[in-house]
Amino acid sequence: MSGGLSGRIALITGGGRGIGREIALRLARDGADVAVNYRRDAEAAGEVVREIQGLGRKAKAYAASVDRFEDCQMLVDAVLAGFPGVDILVNNAGIASRGQSVADTDPGEFERVMRTHCFAPHYMSKLVLPSMRQRAKENGRGDIIMISSVATLYHAPNGAPYSMGKAAAEALALVLSKEERPNNIRTNIVAPGLTVTDMGERLAKATRGVADIHDLAAGSPFGRVSTPADVAAAVAYFVSADGEYVNGQKINLHGGG
Repeated sequence: MSGGLSGRIALITGGGRGIGREIALRLARDGADVAVNYRRDAEAAGEVVREIQGLGRKAKAYAASVDRFEDCQMLVDAVLAGFPGVDILVNNAGIASRGQSVADTDPGEFERVMRTHCFAPHYMSKLVLPSMRQRAKENGRGDIIMISSVATLYHAPNGAPYSMGKAAAEALALVLSKEERPNNIRTNIVAPGLTVTDMGERLAKATRGVADIHDLAAGSPFGRVSTPADVAAAVAYFVSADGEYVNGQKINLHGGG
């Protein structure tokens, strides 16, 4: 553990599995205490908490569906009852769209994906900011990280809800980077390509027509697909002392191509 985040508290949405899990563990290894949000898989979230506690850090899991404002309010209230505040918010929770054309996309599907990728980061940022502003006054900084996607670079066919939701999250990040800079809060974006997670597998099947995401390795930069650890490393940089002067920036985490 580097200890560089000692004394800081991170809240990770969708932190029980995949990318969120790795971010939670990485920030804990770097010294942060971590609130782990999950939607359904209590067992997986509990395992993350136990691993973090094994590192000597404080951690607790919180169930909430962040696409609903009421759930976000309950989540933030519960976190603030269990921790002194929030210094780092990672808006990571995400779902895949079904890989259909705009003409064939069901309105319910569109709304479901947009609420998760567009509405949820707005809700969570709004609710966490009062605590984060106060903590930044006391401790010198706050950080909001949006986990986006390289989908916003390509806007490929048959993925409009996902591309739109992630583009909206990036717009929110850029607005926040200006609004909250006077409060010593930095907002940045990490945008991975296809990553080796359960959701990555579903996206690979929907958009690339492959059953195993590793089948894409040969055609990927450096001969491999992105991993959750790659994403966590980028997040760790942004919230570290090395990222202190970085604000309103985006890392496209796709190996350069």
